[in-house]
Amino acid sequence: MLVAFSVAPSGGAGGGDSVHDAVAAAVAVVRASGLPNHTDAMFTTIEGEWDEVFAVIKDATDAVGAFGTRVSLVLKADIRPGHTGELIGKVERLEQALEREAQLD
Repeated sequence: MLVAFSVAPSGGAGGGDSVHDAVAAAVAVVRASGLPNHTDAMFTTIEGEWDEVFAVIKDATDAVGAFGTRVSLVLKADIRPGHTGELIGKVERLEQALEREAQLD
């Protein structure tokens, strides 16, 4: 399965609107997990089996909790049993489709 998630603190001291330190703590947890992952400007996507992916997301959420009194968590999952390598495979298939489309123009 693939799970894209975004996690951010709120309600902390300091009143700033930047959450990069909290996000860095979450991404460090994800990267330390050893599971395939990708981080972009909005989400971190992680690939693996249900229990291992959600254990990492819980740990990442806990890490962000240290930065505020509340935590916001957004999840989107692609549950496709029997498929692996989709973190890269889906993007490769998209790029191939774009190339085919460009050749038709």
